Amino acid sequence: MQAMPASVRFVRVHFKGLLALSPPSTSHTLYSTSSSMVAQTSSRWATMMATSTVRRLGVEARGVLVVRQLSASASCSTLSYTSLCATEPEQERVSNGWNKRNFLGSGQQFTCREDFASPFFYIQQQQRRSMSTTGAAKKGLVAVEEARRFMVDCLVQANTPLAHAKQQADLLVEADYRGHFSHGMNRLEMYINDLHKNACNGKAVPSVLNETPATAWIDGNNGLGAVVGNYCMDLAIRKAKEVGVGWVCAKRSNHYGIAGWYTLRAMNAGCIGMSMTNTSPLASPTRSKEAALGTNPISVGAPGKDGDGFVLDMATTAVAVGKIEMQRRKNEPIPVGWAQGPDGHPTTDASVAFETACLMPLGGTELTSGYKGYGLGAMVEVFCGVLAGANYATKIRKWTHAGADSEADLGQCFVAINPACFAPGFEGRLSDLTSILRNMPMTDPNHPVLVAGDPELHHMAMVDKEGGLAYHVNQIKTCTELSERLGVKPIEVI
Repeated sequence: MQAMPASVRFVRVHFKGLLALSPPSTSHTLYSTSSSMVAQTSSRWATMMATSTVRRLGVEARGVLVVRQLSASASCSTLSYTSLCATEPEQERVSNGWNKRNFLGSGQQFTCREDFASPFFYIQQQQRRSMSTTGAAKKGLVAVEEARRFMVDCLVQANTPLAHAKQQADLLVEADYRGHFSHGMNRLEMYINDLHKNACNGKAVPSVLNETPATAWIDGNNGLGAVVGNYCMDLAIRKAKEVGVGWVCAKRSNHYGIAGWYTLRAMNAGCIGMSMTNTSPLASPTRSKEAALGTNPISVGAPGKDGDGFVLDMATTAVAVGKIEMQRRKNEPIPVGWAQGPDGHPTTDASVAFETACLMPLGGTELTSGYKGYGLGAMVEVFCGVLAGANYATKIRKWTHAGADSEADLGQCFVAINPACFAPGFEGRLSDLTSILRNMPMTDPNHPVLVAGDPELHHMAMVDKEGGLAYHVNQIKTCTELSERLGVKPIEVI
């Protein structure tokens, strides 16, 4: 056997039914499919043994990550990880929230160092969403807190109270952190333009129009989407804690960012969360060549055991319009099935798609079941625009980067369900479900089966590892122009 370097640490792990995955480079790495020694060195890749699979984990060259504690039982073992960086004091950090979930699987609980928390240990440096980053030559790295600082400064300069600016900035930076760059910094200028045109009121506070123990109808008073959304979901959570279910609808709201922000909020309170919103008409109904519905996203989040969970966050169109904007920023084409051209046929030209503003429903054409996405989009409209008494479909104003000339009056729906009111053990069964799904046989050994929310966790771990958010160079340019326009400190690129 090849001699191992002195920096290697070992721990014996007993398990069964393992599947070994070969890392990109076998230097300084051990892996096995039986009672085994697990090795971790200061090389870029390491192999970790966990539950019924072997996963590999990318690590920083300067920081050795080692298993340092293991109970005697294979069926119920607790592992802890800590950094052995010479420049850092040894410490354990446990995250409390669904933005940094701990891993749970098949009876084994793992408390992870915060910057490597993931539902399973498979983080590959090169595995990224193609719509998020385009290589080192085309990106600028910005620290998460610096991105938040910049957004808050810009919003405050746009006559928004600091408390409201922080709520909106928290949502936007979380979108970028989770890998949804289309709904983070990319949206900031549009919000600023709306505020300057008084199409949105940054100072507005939501108010209750009608309320029962389980429901509420809210007037957002044309406030910032995050301010309205946070208020509504928090109200739904309180009702769910009291009577089991909270269902809150709001009218006169604005763009509320990623729908998953609100379901994560419910999950943090131990509830199942659901969030939906209508948007400006950007999607064509099946058999139409003009837009009548919005991207109308849906998010559902359910808490599992010890930080595991399910976080679905999806548009009912083939993609969110922000994905088209990102491709346009990068001067790159879009895939077939994302959007239609002016003739009603699919286009791959991002600029044509952007100008036509006619996305295809989830599923694409009628031949590929696009009518299902169309139906889901219409369902969201029923729960949001129609039920809340807000604008809906073609009645919603157009929204552009220059801002809007009139109030949006978007309709939104927020639901919280207390699982304690139903069969006991919900969290455990949810984690069992996610474990079953993640451990299904893989078609490609380099790409494990994922559960909704896993890609976001992978992206967050990568951001922590790299030390910042990888913004496209064109986004940095937009931020620089915005800072000059508003007179705020420019965003700092690492």
